[in-house]
Amino acid sequence: MNINKKSFVIRKGKLNDLPEMKNLFVNTITEICKSDYNKQQISIWTSSSENDKRWNEMITDQVVLIAEYENKIVGFISLENGNYIDFLYVHKDYQRKGIAKKLYSAIEKEALRQKQTKLSSDVSKTARPFFEKVGYEIVDKQIVIKKNVELTNYKMKKNVENI
Repeated sequence: MNINKKSFVIRKGKLNDLPEMKNLFVNTITEICKSDYNKQQISIWTSSSENDKRWNEMITDQVVLIAEYENKIVGFISLENGNYIDFLYVHKDYQRKGIAKKLYSAIEKEALRQKQTKLSSDVSKTARPFFEKVGYEIVDKQIVIKKNVELTNYKMKKNVENI
């Protein structure tokens, strides 16, 4: 698939994007994270897509940006409280095409616009290399327990400033 950075658009997320966003979330984790997490861990992680309250709050209370290609959502990112990256997912079929980088860059600009100086995120094993590439450092390795299942992730942070 030949997609370049100019062929997809970044726009603000809307409530009616949620079904497609949830589908992307589940399919991406199931396919892309399977080398870092086992089936039980993935099942627990993806089950959070069923928490409608959490997803509705995310889309209404956070800054949500959508990457769209040919009227299809191919990625999304969210910024909570101006300084926390809550979600960053790119469609399983659109990995390594610059989408995460473009989404991240746009959300970092939004954080700077809000006069933030630090960003943080709780990052999966799978996403860790991307976050390191854009300048994040590991603060702590974390074991999160959900429904008696351990999931490893990393608390990461980055100092940001206007140049």
